[in-house]
Amino acid sequence: MTDERMQARLTELRREYAVGEGRLRDLLQQESTLRETLLRISGAIQVLEELAGAGSDDVPRNVGTNNGAEPDQQVLKVP
Repeated sequence: MTDERMQARLTELRREYAVGEGRLRDLLQQESTLRETLLRISGAIQVLEELAGAGSDDVPRNVGTNNGAEPDQQVLKVP
């Protein structure tokens, strides 16, 4: 591979790397926003279950379970 081709490839890879970093930042922000939304939803479910008395079977009970999540990920749980 010539020096010119190596430099072109290096430039291309650096650009791709920067694009990937930007995409990763976007995905991490989306994850954070989604986790906050799920936390609010689980809180609303809990309040409605408490208001309903014993908790309705119509409300999904598996919200926030660890369905295949990595062990070090924070998992939201609904009592």
